[in-house]
Amino acid sequence: MKNFINEPALSIFAAMNLHPSRLTDKNKLQSLLNKLQPVSCDKELIRLGAIGDGGYLVPDDLAEIEACFSPGVGFDSVFEKDCADRGMKVFLADGSVEKPTQSHELFVFTKKHIGILTNDKFMTIDDWVKLSWPDSQGDLLLQMDIEGSEYEVLLGASDDLLKRFRIIVIEFHALNELWSKPFFKLVSQVFEKLLQTHTCVHNHPNNCSDSVRIGDIEIPMVVELTFLRNDRISSPSFTKFFPHPLDTDNTQNKPSLPLPKCWYNRK
Repeated sequence: MKNFINEPALSIFAAMNLHPSRLTDKNKLQSLLNKLQPVSCDKELIRLGAIGDGGYLVPDDLAEIEACFSPGVGFDSVFEKDCADRGMKVFLADGSVEKPTQSHELFVFTKKHIGILTNDKFMTIDDWVKLSWPDSQGDLLLQMDIEGSEYEVLLGASDDLLKRFRIIVIEFHALNELWSKPFFKLVSQVFEKLLQTHTCVHNHPNNCSDSVRIGDIEIPMVVELTFLRNDRISSPSFTKFFPHPLDTDNTQNKPSLPLPKCWYNRK
């Protein structure tokens, strides 16, 4: 059986700004979602950052974290300021802005994008941490919102560096494309890499975009996931009720987007 699409059909898809791909196996997709089911542990969740977009829930396990690394500055740096107010050195990087909108004596800004290589416009996350905080081996916090580049950054990050991040907060984009088999193959490797050392402790869909449902599996386009390093977790149990009381909508003029039940188990 041919495994390619003929040229006329491909032209029709191209005219609609689309490209066909094989559909991800439903069981494999649900298996990945099961691995990402958030757990509760002995550390309560607290909110850092703005009420709305730019605020995230993290475990109340921030003592002795030496520095926060935050690629993707955006329109505010309230999360980063909250980290700095707790005594963390805060390193920010973004090649598209001149400086953060907020300032703090503990902020250090680099006008580069974090990516898969290091040159005059980009820097790998390993090189960024090494150059920014060279004399430390202590715990770090990673908060990343870089509009889809998170996948390449995480795949390129060394295992040794990822282990240093006690808490990882990432906004993942285009997750509706998990239904595409090639995209699923890439992104599932990203999550498997994270899950070697960390466990998901919170999931909040960003209501800036919708979700895509096929059958009984619904995938929000954008989600904010919080991970805690496994050695910091005691007495874990699956979280069964969403949203968390501290969750707020990212976009106020759009309907709320609850976490679909296929992402967690109420049993």
